[in-house]
Amino acid sequence: MPADWLADRRTEVAADRILDAAERLFTERDAASVGMNDIAKAAGCSRATLYRYFDSRDTLHTAYVHREAQRLYRTLTERVGEVADPAARLVEGMLIALRSVRENPALSSWFAPTARPIGGEWAERSEVVKAMVETFVGSLGDADPDPDDVERRARWLVRVLTSLLLFPGRDDDDERAMLAEFVVPVVLSGQTVTPASRPEP
Repeated sequence: MPADWLADRRTEVAADRILDAAERLFTERDAASVGMNDIAKAAGCSRATLYRYFDSRDTLHTAYVHREAQRLYRTLTERVGEVADPAARLVEGMLIALRSVRENPALSSWFAPTARPIGGEWAERSEVVKAMVETFVGSLGDADPDPDDVERRARWLVRVLTSLLLFPGRDDDDERAMLAEFVVPVVLSGQTVTPASRPEP
């Protein structure tokens, strides 16, 4: 047994505290404008301590994106878990993802129109986001889906979500209609969303 068997847990708690401090800053201003000095100050630690946990801003961003993507995915899967119709599940899942980002000031700052929208870059390069969207796409269709096909459709869905976060539709109904008309046929080969298949809000 290691001499300090709580060391990993302490590291995890310390890293979470730093990410929480970063999140507070992302809530206050565009994520792209938040630097490591700002985060160290908000976390109440030295730059040396911050860099012990996150050796660069990219590393910190990666950890933050992965943590928040996992939280969002848990919410999404809980809310669409009972939706049997694949088309309705796809549309509702995408709308839930959009709402979850927009209603969270820290996450929405990653797609701020006033600065470089780093959210799109991170959504595209995150292996965790990629794996989650692929899992979601795989759950919609064939029992034995082609992995390359699932991967392509998942990458396209990430681009659609990023586009709608940067350039929203007029309202929920407009976005629902666009998703049903332009996304469902591509991802699910022609299935459509019928009013009866939509879950209760």
